[in-house]
Amino acid sequence: MSSMTRSRIVDAGGVGIGGGLPLVLIAGPCVIEDEALVFDTARRLKALCAERGVPLVFKTSYDKANRSSADAFRGPGLEKGLEILARLKGETGLPLLVDVHEAADVPAAARVADILQVPAFLCRQTDLIGAVCRSGRAVNIKKGQFLAPWEMKNVIAKCESFGAKAILVTERGTSFGYNNLVSDMRALPLMRSYGWPVVFDATHSVQLPGGLGKSTGGQREFVPCLSRAAVAAGCDALFLETHPSPDRALCDGPNQLPLSEAGALLDACAAIHRIASAAGK
Repeated sequence: MSSMTRSRIVDAGGVGIGGGLPLVLIAGPCVIEDEALVFDTARRLKALCAERGVPLVFKTSYDKANRSSADAFRGPGLEKGLEILARLKGETGLPLLVDVHEAADVPAAARVADILQVPAFLCRQTDLIGAVCRSGRAVNIKKGQFLAPWEMKNVIAKCESFGAKAILVTERGTSFGYNNLVSDMRALPLMRSYGWPVVFDATHSVQLPGGLGKSTGGQREFVPCLSRAAVAAGCDALFLETHPSPDRALCDGPNQLPLSEAGALLDACAAIHRIASAAGK
C-alpha cells in the first residue's frame, strides 16, 4: 500500500484538502478563552500561512465538554462562542472547524463552521454522527484512542450511510498503558485507503490524558518530531492546537504548540510534503 495513495478532495470553505493538493494547516487554540486572544491567534496564523502559501482552516472550541474535572474551564458556551466565531470569520475570511459534543448543537454550529468535528471519545456515537453528517458541512471524525485504524472503516461507512459527502479522518494517537498515547504512522496510509483525506493531530497525540491528576498533561516538545514524521508518511492536513502562551492556557496548555514556533514548523512540514508528494507520483 503506497503512503501517497490519493484520496478524494474535500472542500472546506474554499480550502481543498486531499487528492494530492498542498498540505493544509488546521490550527488554533484549544478553546475560546476570550475574544481578544482568539482574534489575535487567527490573525497571526493567517499571516504565517499567507507568507508560505499554506491553506489554513482555523479551529477552536466554544465548549470543552469532555474534561476530567467538573471545575475545568469549558469556554463561553454555544451561543456566545458561535457569536465570536461568526465575527472572526467575517473579519478574517478563514474557514472554521469546531467540535460538537451533542446532536442538539449541530444546527447552530453548522451555520457558522465549515467543518464539524466529532471528538475522538465520541467517534462511535451514532446519533451525533448522523446529525453532523446530515448538516451539509464537511465532517472530521477523530479516531478514538481505543480504536485500531482499520476499525475506522466502519465509522466512515456509517458517515456515508448518513449521506456525508465530505469526510476527513484524523489520527490522534492510541492509548498505551496509563496516561500515555503513541502514534502509529501506519494508521495514515491505512485510513487514507478508505478513500478520504487523512489528518494528523500532532498536539493531541502528545497528550498525557489525566496525567496531572485533575487535568491533562502533555509533552509539547515532541510536536515537531511527530508532525514531520506524519507529513512524510503522507497526511493531507496537519492539525495543531497553538497558543501565544501555552503555560498560561486555560485548557490543554501542556500539549499546545507555542505560536512563536508555528512558522518554523510549517516551513519544515511544507518542504517535506512537497518531497513526499513528488516521490509518490
